[in-house]
Amino acid sequence: MRLLGINIPDNKRVEISLTYLYGVGRTLSRDILKNTKIDMDKRAKDLTADELNKIKEYIEKNYKVEGELKQIIKQNIGMLKDLQTYRGARHMRRLPVRGQRTKTNSRTVRGNVRKTAGSGKRKIELK
Repeated sequence: MRLLGINIPDNKRVEISLTYLYGVGRTLSRDILKNTKIDMDKRAKDLTADELNKIKEYIEKNYKVEGELKQIIKQNIGMLKDLQTYRGARHMRRLPVRGQRTKTNSRTVRGNVRKTAGSGKRKIELK
């Protein structure tokens, strides 16, 4: 089943299935279903075409999701870089932006850099 160009799992509840859209979490999916008056416990495969259309129209009218949201986020980061703010500089250097420590634990951002090979002590061979 496709919604806004994304494949949504059929066998999961609608509340969970909507979270497969970028920009839609559990709270937002509950809000969408409440406002479109669709049961949260219903499976995605059991949705009618009318219900799918209701969900699609409500999301397009009220929220920015998927490509549009990614584009806005990219523009915001670009603006920070252009203004040469601290956060923009961190983005440019591909370092953690939100105040995390970098002496350790920033491998995901830095690219899994390991500089030390071991303890430094050589093991003595037994004869």
